[in-house]
Amino acid sequence: MSIPNGAPDAASRVPEAVHRRRWAILAVLMFSLLIVVLDNSILNVAVKTIASPEPTGIGATQSELEWAINSYTLVFAGLLFTAGLLGDRLGRKKILLFGIAVFGIGSALAAMSGSPAELIGYRAVMGFGAAFVMPATLAVLMNVFERDEQPKAIGIWAGGVGLAIAIGPITGGVLLEHFWWGSIFLINVPIVIVALIAMVALVPDSRDPAPGKVDPLGVVLSVVGLVLLVYGIIRGGELADFTDASVLAPLLGGLAVLVGFVLHEKRSDHPAIDIGYFKKPVFSAAVAAIALVFFALMGVTFFSAFYLQSVRGYSALQSGLLILPLAVAQMVFAPRARLVVERFGARAVCTVGMLAVALGLAAFALFDADTPVWLMEVVFFVQGAGMAHIMPPVTVAVMQTLPREKAGSGSAVNNTFRQVGGALGVAVLGSLLSATYRGQIEDHLGRLPAGLRDTAGESIEATLAVAEKLGPAGRALVDPANAAFLDAMHVTALASAGVALLGALVVALFLPGRAKGPDQAPGSPADQRESVAG
Repeated sequence: MSIPNGAPDAASRVPEAVHRRRWAILAVLMFSLLIVVLDNSILNVAVKTIASPEPTGIGATQSELEWAINSYTLVFAGLLFTAGLLGDRLGRKKILLFGIAVFGIGSALAAMSGSPAELIGYRAVMGFGAAFVMPATLAVLMNVFERDEQPKAIGIWAGGVGLAIAIGPITGGVLLEHFWWGSIFLINVPIVIVALIAMVALVPDSRDPAPGKVDPLGVVLSVVGLVLLVYGIIRGGELADFTDASVLAPLLGGLAVLVGFVLHEKRSDHPAIDIGYFKKPVFSAAVAAIALVFFALMGVTFFSAFYLQSVRGYSALQSGLLILPLAVAQMVFAPRARLVVERFGARAVCTVGMLAVALGLAAFALFDADTPVWLMEVVFFVQGAGMAHIMPPVTVAVMQTLPREKAGSGSAVNNTFRQVGGALGVAVLGSLLSATYRGQIEDHLGRLPAGLRDTAGESIEATLAVAEKLGPAGRALVDPANAAFLDAMHVTALASAGVALLGALVVALFLPGRAKGPDQAPGSPADQRESVAG
């Protein structure tokens, strides 16, 4: 996505009528961003309910729940660059309106899903719409704010993500307490209608006078490769066997397609991703850190909902409130992270942040059915504080490494790696959780009929559902199910912590250290003006 660069003149760059309503426009853009991010954080709280048998849920298995998350994320990440290019070519307002409308339609259809397969399909539609929203909001923002106000506006825009993370689980909990599971998607529809009206009334259109070409083959290769790869990982978790032919075929096929994607991008004169960026160590380290931290955290977010609701017995609303310290820590520390970076440098701050995330993840290996609530809250807060000291510096590192005219591409790379890292985290760690749980619970399912035995071994929710159907005879399964899940959670938590430690090593080796002057420190106001004003 191309963003005009060069020092603009206040009178000529932004029309006065647009300049006067710039903060109202930012509010509309944040509203658009909020519903897209909010939806994913709401869904994390609802996984237990959706996994429950009808009429409470739709009886989704562990792998189907992962695909309900991953179908959205993979479509979103795969189309991000193409959506940015289309916005530059056709007009960013038009693309933004299109994206929000598709997202609203997908939300309404998802709310009415009658099966896990329908939910997965409609979530992909929502991801398609969201892909057109994210790059367009940033492109519009860059065209309605003067250069000296852009860092402040982008900071507020990015703060919308922390706000969505904070209110998403609580909103989801309130809806699930009073309405059916589909309400978590249906709530998007009236918000989308308000957003569309506000956009038509307030947001100006803009386009790049020299737009880049679309790379349809690159997009298709990236989406197909990622879908095959993640399907293979999820299938391996289902079977608890990563050597099976039905696992190896999509795994190897996905890797082959992704290799083809890289080769195509290198040869294309209009690539979706400029592979040359990755030859710069700071750039590669920053995007790797983004992917690794979301890989670790998304998997934990996925299983923490089952831990809080299935093992601990909290409601969806209570679970949302318990996770709140993670989001609050991000909202408190993220705006101030650049001050710490100015003093100590991006390398030290990001390394300590990664270690804090790893510590928080490893702490889950000590959790059991009676862990005090205050200790869980401290762990969530530490994780959030660690995240807050990773994302701003590495994002600035991405933006700094690229030329000013590539600021839009830098933002797209940032978002793509965040989304794909999170998707793979859910897939890999979800598969590890599923395989470990199945291995632990199988010995306790021997007396069940063959059909029930397979069903009961898929997840803790499936085991507890079978136990409930069996009545008094099924009570003997409850304690083994909880114990098996805790064992599986401990293994998955340690694996997550290992990924975060790898991220700490990457940033410690490749991110820049403390700058000589405070005005040039990574993440400083001066640096942010340089990195985002292009």
